[in-house]
Amino acid sequence: MKVLLSWLREFAPDIGGSPAELAEVLADLGLAVEEMSHLGRGLDGIVVAEVLSTRPHPDADRIQLVDVDAGNGEALQVCCGAFNMVAGDRVPLATVGTTMPGGMEIARRKMRGQWSNGMLCSGAEIGMGDDHQGILILDRGLPLGVPLAEALDIRADVLFDLEVNPNRPDAMSMMGVARDLAARLGVPFSAAAPRVVETGRPSAQRASVGIAAPDLCGRFGVRVLDNVPSGPSPRWMANRLLAVGQRPINAVVDLSNYVMFELGQPNHTYDLDLVPGGELGVRMARPGERMVTLDGADRILTGTDGVIVNRDDEPIGLAGIMGGASTEISPGTHSVLLEAAWWDPMTIARTARRLGLRSEASARFERGTDPDIIPVALDRFAELAAALGATTGTGMIDTTGNRPEPITVRVRGRRVNSILGTELGTGEMANLLEPIGFACRARNGSQELDVTIPSWRLDSATEIDVIEEVGRLWGFSRIARTLPVTEQAGALTPRQRDRRTVRALMGGMGITEAMPLPFLAPGDLARAGLGDDGITVTNPLVAEESVMRTSLRPGLLGAVAYNSARRTTGVSLFEIGRVHPGGGDDLPHEDEHLAVILAGREATAATLLWHRLARNLLVTDPGVVNEPVAGLHPGRSGRVLAAGTPVGALGEIDPQVLDAYGIAERVAWLEVDLGALLGADRGLAPYRPPSRYPSSDVDLAFVIPDEVSAGEVAATITAAGGELLATVSLFDVFRSEQLGDGCRSLAFTLRFEAPDHTLTDTEVAQARQSCIDAVVSSHNATLRG
Repeated sequence: MKVLLSWLREFAPDIGGSPAELAEVLADLGLAVEEMSHLGRGLDGIVVAEVLSTRPHPDADRIQLVDVDAGNGEALQVCCGAFNMVAGDRVPLATVGTTMPGGMEIARRKMRGQWSNGMLCSGAEIGMGDDHQGILILDRGLPLGVPLAEALDIRADVLFDLEVNPNRPDAMSMMGVARDLAARLGVPFSAAAPRVVETGRPSAQRASVGIAAPDLCGRFGVRVLDNVPSGPSPRWMANRLLAVGQRPINAVVDLSNYVMFELGQPNHTYDLDLVPGGELGVRMARPGERMVTLDGADRILTGTDGVIVNRDDEPIGLAGIMGGASTEISPGTHSVLLEAAWWDPMTIARTARRLGLRSEASARFERGTDPDIIPVALDRFAELAAALGATTGTGMIDTTGNRPEPITVRVRGRRVNSILGTELGTGEMANLLEPIGFACRARNGSQELDVTIPSWRLDSATEIDVIEEVGRLWGFSRIARTLPVTEQAGALTPRQRDRRTVRALMGGMGITEAMPLPFLAPGDLARAGLGDDGITVTNPLVAEESVMRTSLRPGLLGAVAYNSARRTTGVSLFEIGRVHPGGGDDLPHEDEHLAVILAGREATAATLLWHRLARNLLVTDPGVVNEPVAGLHPGRSGRVLAAGTPVGALGEIDPQVLDAYGIAERVAWLEVDLGALLGADRGLAPYRPPSRYPSSDVDLAFVIPDEVSAGEVAATITAAGGELLATVSLFDVFRSEQLGDGCRSLAFTLRFEAPDHTLTDTEVAQARQSCIDAVVSSHNATLRG
């Protein structure tokens, strides 16, 4: 939102201070100044010139040669990159020696072999609008050779480009910004109070309004004007519109835009002769209904769009966004229907977004305009039009629907000071709020206020909104910075500590963390052997990322395949990420999983990794149960148990899955539900003082049936080994025809030690034999020689 300092001072003449100081005040009010420009400076040497002729540059396609008359009757050649002028146009000419507002000095120079004696200026180059594309075309009645500032009555001014947040609809107008600024500076503010001289027939005899959609339109006001001007708007008005980025068009359109920028209320004019009987109606559009808007586009409407219709129920306006071409003002227009309305913000926002038709009007209606400003806006238009010769019919048509009701909020003084860190009394709070329209009434015998929200602040509805206004007007920069006091210092939660433990363990084992994309392409789950029942996203960014993963396996398999295709084998990766199982009648839920993929490794590696993970997390009774798992090798897979509860799966990736991914090596896999694992029963880390005496290692290999897991065998050995057994670890899994079908060899290393002496051969032999006997009798095993 661009605001002019001179325009602000029309509402608060006593606004003082330097432009830089005012910019600081505006920023402290929540209206950050993105850019500040001084207008009317640097125009010395820029004069009004007439285009005599144009012709192509002989050696450049994007430059033309323009002959201009700067007032001395002589043709002056200028090279120009714009092509929007014709002979007879008046244009701004920066003569040789001029220093432009941006600091560029104009000199006589050659451009592709042709002399350029000055520069023709766009509106942006001289601070009159944002148009960089074409040369600024001036009124053909302006005298030649006259300084541009004098010819256009350009006066020194300051332009602030403000960042207005969506919660500040009132700041989308000069009056709204002036109200805030005057309140902060403590200077008088006067709201717009236009005076209208009414003549002729009553407006109610020439026009009527009906609202069939009261939730869409809360208020609809109409005035009838005759003898409307058909020429250009006054120069002072055109200059202001140019300064705020609005291109002047004609008197009627410029009047409408001027009132919108000044008061924040968009309005629209209809050619009265093109509106049968002067009858206007408001309703919701019918699906498939069509209308041609002012930009010439044929719009197809839906049942969520609001329209303004004529007596024949034909749409002649797209509510709150753009008028229709059928009632457009033309040079021959004599009488107009001037309307201003309050529209439901969400309806306007949906239609503008759907049609890609966001305008200055819709930007204001989306935020919420002031329903009480409508009569003032109509009168202001009529007042300005009267100065151009227009007359205003007697009376105003004012029809209401379901308009927003005033809100009164109870504000507790202690709560205000607690939130802001201030020590304000309720009287001081009222003095801050009342200048911006928040009416305050003290509650008897309490430090509380009843605050009535003004009609132009639809964003405020609760106590915290009012507290924010108190802080804004008091000045957040005035509030001392304090460090919040707490009895508890920040710390990691147990879950966060456990997650860090897992990451540290993986990194310490040389396993690299990977972060594949969380969404999959259709068919990725099936390719990984997991079925194809993932939840599909309705509106994915791309079709290749439209399925929510039920396992971390497809992403990590893809990472191994990517490395394998580039001859990088044996990679070890892990991921901690979210998966989304579920569906059907239930809403999808989200679980956090840990997955590890070990390329070039067998299922044994996954089993060893699981036990090491469980040991580090102090999981009670970790185990593995052999059983087929989807997508894993049917004879080399199993379920992972923590305290007897399944929490995941491990094994080797099925060879068919590996073929589908183009992976030639064996791949071990471990995936656990991290939430279930960390929530399982966990014990304390047992303390065992290290022995000062030598230990003895014994290797035992057993032929074990496939249905018996290595974890079960290890548990049996641990129980049989007694206090002398320090550790037991699996170091080899072997299969061969000699062992027979349904069996494999499991080799363990057993470490024996005593805390108070060196073990004798007899003690080691007895402990060894106890372990052998236990495994043979418990698991139908055979000791290998």
